[in-house]
Amino acid sequence: MEQKTELDFAKMGGLIPAIVQDAASGEVLMLAFMDPAAWDLTLKTGEAHYYSRTRNKIWHKGETSGHVQRVKAIYLDCDEDTVLLKVEQVGGAACHTGHRSCFYRRRQGEGWQVEGSLIFDPQEVYRGG
Repeated sequence: MEQKTELDFAKMGGLIPAIVQDAASGEVLMLAFMDPAAWDLTLKTGEAHYYSRTRNKIWHKGETSGHVQRVKAIYLDCDEDTVLLKVEQVGGAACHTGHRSCFYRRRQGEGWQVEGSLIFDPQEVYRGG
């Protein structure tokens, strides 16, 4: 049954969290934020767009690296204030550090252990950016 539901951007001052998961493997790739304009662009283009809180602007994921996220499915949580995007991660890496996932560090004892290897060299990809 289809329902007409509006996302609740008001709870977080105009933003909603977007959890991003690989559509094939289920791996969590990243967490980002969307404002209404980024949400509309995502729906319109079929590729993920987010709102950068540090740069105060919308960004198209992969606009510099080419590692775009093709949206395969979108889920909305029960409070209507968080979305889950299931994506095809083009180029294999979601993280700007060159790792597959932004969650590449695992807590081990008193420190953090890096898991996996770099898929790309960020200094090469973001040179001059």
